[in-house]
Amino acid sequence: MWSNAASVLAIAASLDFLIGDPWGWPHPVQGMGWLIARYGELARKILQSPRCLRVAGIGLGLGLVSGSGLLGWTLIAAARTLHPLAGILSESILLASCFAGRSLRDAATEVLQPLKAGDLGQARVALSHYVGRDTEILAEPEILRAVLETVTENATDGVLAPLFYGLIGAMIPGVGSAPLALAYKAASTLDSMVGYRTPPYTDLGWFSARMDDVLTWVPCRLVVGTIALLSGRPCQVWRLCQRDAPFDPSPNSGWSECAYAAALNVQVGGNNWYQGIARPKPLLGDPIEKITPDHIYRALRLTRSCFLLWLVPMIGVSNWITAR
Repeated sequence: MWSNAASVLAIAASLDFLIGDPWGWPHPVQGMGWLIARYGELARKILQSPRCLRVAGIGLGLGLVSGSGLLGWTLIAAARTLHPLAGILSESILLASCFAGRSLRDAATEVLQPLKAGDLGQARVALSHYVGRDTEILAEPEILRAVLETVTENATDGVLAPLFYGLIGAMIPGVGSAPLALAYKAASTLDSMVGYRTPPYTDLGWFSARMDDVLTWVPCRLVVGTIALLSGRPCQVWRLCQRDAPFDPSPNSGWSECAYAAALNVQVGGNNWYQGIARPKPLLGDPIEKITPDHIYRALRLTRSCFLLWLVPMIGVSNWITAR
């Protein structure tokens, strides 16, 4: 018989693969985003000095991360009091909401379908829904690069890092997968909304950015190692990551993107335009092959393989621990 923890992990993974995040359904990240926006508006209105804003940023980061985990734990505990199956189902749904595997696949498909049909205009419009860079005049190679960068960067913080913390939570009695995954999701959402070095978030978002960097560091390196193994050329992939990834300003996203680029024999990075201003990114990987839609689908398959390679053994471990 499967343990409750193993059941939650398996159900959540299945829900994300089969359903993802249905359009119009409530999602925990929406609530997190609303709280972050309201808190930020209030803090910038009341507080004037950089020091006070930095302290407020610490409160925002610690409060949202711990509060998200605690709220998830409370909801699951309340569901368990109704029926054990209600507890399993509620935790599975909450955990599945932390995974973005299906969402990444759907987003890539939304851009690639019109691109393969020759409709550059529609592909640019679709891409603009998922990236912050200017997309109005991007040529096909740049659209493909943008999709691949989005898929490979978000593979870590949107799929595999939440799984990492969910697996840790599953091994801790009384905690469970969903609360830790929700806590990480809160940190990731904070970073995406306020973790910038530019005004108005320079002071308010500094703590959130550092916290996300720290929480993502270990799972990101595990992703790099796993992708390197799956590529069949682990030494070459690791060498390229060591060569190129340190030049990326992020301590994590560059490593994630570079691991995939090296495994796929392509190169990402270069100039991106934001509101008409060019912002160069370091080149990651070697341009052995030109990026094609097939490379993007292969990247998605690598993410799925990595996900299963982490998930399946831990389900077995969870069952073993329960059976002892």
